[in-house]
Amino acid sequence: MNYNRTLTEKQRAQLRGIRHVALDMDGTIYLGSRIFPYTLDFLSRLRKAGIGYSFLTNNPTKSVADYLAKLAGMGIQAGEENMYTTSLAAIDYIKRQYPQARRLFLLGTPSMVSQFEKAGFEACADDPDDRPDVLVVAFDMTLTYPRLCRAAWWAAQGIPYVATNPDRVCPTDQRVVLVDCGSLQKCIEHATGRRPDIVLGKPDPTMLDGIRLRHGLAPQEIAMVGDRIYTDTAMAHNAGAVGVLVLSGETKLQTALDVAADEQACLASGRTPEFHAPDFIVRDIAELGDLLLENR
Repeated sequence: MNYNRTLTEKQRAQLRGIRHVALDMDGTIYLGSRIFPYTLDFLSRLRKAGIGYSFLTNNPTKSVADYLAKLAGMGIQAGEENMYTTSLAAIDYIKRQYPQARRLFLLGTPSMVSQFEKAGFEACADDPDDRPDVLVVAFDMTLTYPRLCRAAWWAAQGIPYVATNPDRVCPTDQRVVLVDCGSLQKCIEHATGRRPDIVLGKPDPTMLDGIRLRHGLAPQEIAMVGDRIYTDTAMAHNAGAVGVLVLSGETKLQTALDVAADEQACLASGRTPEFHAPDFIVRDIAELGDLLLENR
């Protein structure tokens, strides 16, 4: 872990080995609808240094095309190869684990459904005779009660069951609670006793595994950068990647220092810590860019 810019040789070696930066979005490259003033320069510096980058999000409600349009509206030019969502993670997972699967019952937004259809899957109807190969439950802001009941029905029938992300609520500055995928999973579990076979999204390492396989990287060649210890840098730890916490979003410095102190106390007493300290703590991605270039 680093914050005072005094690096150990191990940390310098970690920085030298980074070939790809996986970037959380809200709180890391922008905040709400406002891009940080240093984001475009940071991305330019990565390109000039020959370091690749991807944008990651736990939010599956938008297709890749919709996310790229949002980034373009902020001045960030990116292609499909730069974007990785929990929808893509679910698609890659299903293709690896259930290669014969074609028909899915998708509890998700029309934009998300379009991403699965683009990948060659068919969306099943809300019909007990239209049996899917896999059930996919996601954050669905277009949710209707009948479709929730149908998802619970298929979960109860033992259909392979994939959830896109563990988030209980989606952050918002509006005066409302946005019930997210994790809460829908709990609803289905309470009704049927069935939990998902896998919950993708941060902190599960599957998203970083997808980036690793896509770009032919070793885990330690990827830096996962984000503003949350319990999702972003936890995923880095779980995937064997380098975890970088930025202080431009949710997590404050004292919280990160408390996590580091708790981890040390747990290790000293033989207990397993709930969370692991990030490998690096930086003010923002501009400071990370400085560290990367200084140690090339």
